[in-house]
Amino acid sequence: MNFAPRGFGGTRRSPDVVKRDGWKEQGVLAVSVDDDRLTWPERELVRQLGERFYGKREREARHG
Repeated sequence: MNFAPRGFGGTRRSPDVVKRDGWKEQGVLAVSVDDDRLTWPERELVRQLGERFYGKREREARHG
């Protein structure tokens, strides 16, 4: 018998798979402002949205 909690003893999903599933199943988007797949305008949009919802990042708050 196997009574291990879900997520133990099996294969672990990669972070990108977790992000993709979150988007497809719940409409939640997790994206890094430093993601190389983004163009500069896309990065800037992500940064502005993050600041609007959560405030400046600590690194930027100290320098800016």
